Amino acid sequence: MDQQRKHRILMVSDFFYPNFGGVESHIYYLSQCLLKLGHKVVVMTHAYGNRSGVRYVTNGLKVYYVPWRPFLMQNTLPTFYGTLPITRTILVRERISIVHGHQAFSTLCHEALMHARTMGYKIIFTDHSLYGFADVGSIHMNKVLQFTLADISQAICVSHTSKENTVLRSGITPERVFVIPNAVDTAMFSPAPNRLSCDEIVIIVVSRLVYRKGADLLVEVIPEVCHLFPNVRFVVGGDGPKRVRLEEMREKYSLQDRVEMLGAVPHSQVRSVLISGHIFLNSSLTEAFCIAILEAASCGLLTVLPDDMIVLAEPDPGDMVHAIGKAIHMLPNINPHVMHSRMKKLYSWHDVAKRTEIVYDCALQSSDENLLQRLPRYLKCGAWAGKLFGLVMIVNFLLWQLLELWQPAESIEEVPDLVLVQNEHEEPMQDFVEARD
Repeated sequence: MDQQRKHRILMVSDFFYPNFGGVESHIYYLSQCLLKLGHKVVVMTHAYGNRSGVRYVTNGLKVYYVPWRPFLMQNTLPTFYGTLPITRTILVRERISIVHGHQAFSTLCHEALMHARTMGYKIIFTDHSLYGFADVGSIHMNKVLQFTLADISQAICVSHTSKENTVLRSGITPERVFVIPNAVDTAMFSPAPNRLSCDEIVIIVVSRLVYRKGADLLVEVIPEVCHLFPNVRFVVGGDGPKRVRLEEMREKYSLQDRVEMLGAVPHSQVRSVLISGHIFLNSSLTEAFCIAILEAASCGLLTVLPDDMIVLAEPDPGDMVHAIGKAIHMLPNINPHVMHSRMKKLYSWHDVAKRTEIVYDCALQSSDENLLQRLPRYLKCGAWAGKLFGLVMIVNFLLWQLLELWQPAESIEEVPDLVLVQNEHEEPMQDFVEARD
C-alpha cells in the first residue's frame, strides 16, 4: 500500500473484549482486517475489572483500557470533559489521523468524538442498533446522537434499515451515511463434520435474555412448539433478567427434558452449541444486523437469507410457531456444508475492511474548519438544545487550549509502532521498531 494511503485509526467504544457482543466482534474483526491492509489501529475502551492500562491482543492490536469504571450497562459515567486529557494524550502519542466511534449508547464514544473534533481530527461513527422515537430513553439518546453527528465527517450503518433509522433520529444528510454490513468469521464457525439425524429436531437459541431480544416471545412459543412437535427439543444459551420467566415456563409445562438452559455461553463455545442443533431461532424485536444469525448460518443451521435459508415471522407467538413448523419441513433439503460455502462468499470481514477504507479516504478529503465555522451546525439542533450544544463545544475548545498551554503536544512522547516480523518458519514474532515515514 502507498504510504500516503495508510491511516492511523483510533477505535473508540465502551464495548470491547473481554465483554462480548455484536459491537465487540465488529470492532475486533474490523481492526484485524485493517491491520492486514497495512493501517495502524488502536482501540480505546474503559477498564474491565483488573484489566486496565495498555494491552496487546492478536496481531499486535493495541488496546487502551482507560481507568474509568462502567456505570450502567457497561457504559462509563458521562463527564463531558473528564476524558479530554487522556483522549488527547492517546491521539498525540499514537499520531492518530482518524477517530472511529462505535455504538450510539456508548458514553466513551460520544465524548471521544467530541474531543477529537475539537482538536481538528476527522471522525467516523458507526451505528449498530435501531432505536424508537416515543419513549423517554429514545428521545434522550436521539438528541445526544444529533449532537454527535452534527459535525461528523462520515457515518456508517450496518444495514439500509439502520441507515433510515439513523438519518431520521439524528438529522444527518443521507449522502454522508454509508451502508456496510457486518460479516462472520467462517473459519471459526463451520458445520459439524457429520450431518445430524432429523429423528430429533434441536432448535438453538443463543441470545441475551432481555425484552429487546424477544425473551417474552420465547416463553409463549416454546410450549406451543413442544406440544405440536413431539420430536423437537430446545437448547437455550444466554443469561439475563428474563431467564427467570423461561425457568418458570419450563417448570409450569414440565419441559425439563425438552428445554435445556445453558446459561451464559463463552464465545469460544458458541460454535459447539450451534452445531448441536438444526434450526437457529432468533426472536429479537429489533436488530440492525444480527451477527449471531450469520454465525448460525455459517454453521449450517436454517435461519438466514437468502429465501431458501431463512423463515421470517412477525413478532407474534402464533406466527413464530407457524414459521418454526415450516422450517422443520424444510430441513431435509438443507445441506449445512453448502450453506457454509455460500456464507463464506457472501459475508467477509476483509470486504468490510476494504469498504471501510473507502469511507476513511472520503473523510480525509473533507475540508478542515475552525470552531466558528462549525458552531452553526450545533445551533441547528434546536432552539434550546442547539445553544447548549454550542456552549458545550466552546467550553471544550477552551479546555483544550488550556491543556495545550499546560502540556504542549510537542512535549508528549510519541510511541513506536508495534510491527510483526515473520521469522524463517513463518511464525509471527513481536518486535518494537520505530515507524519511519
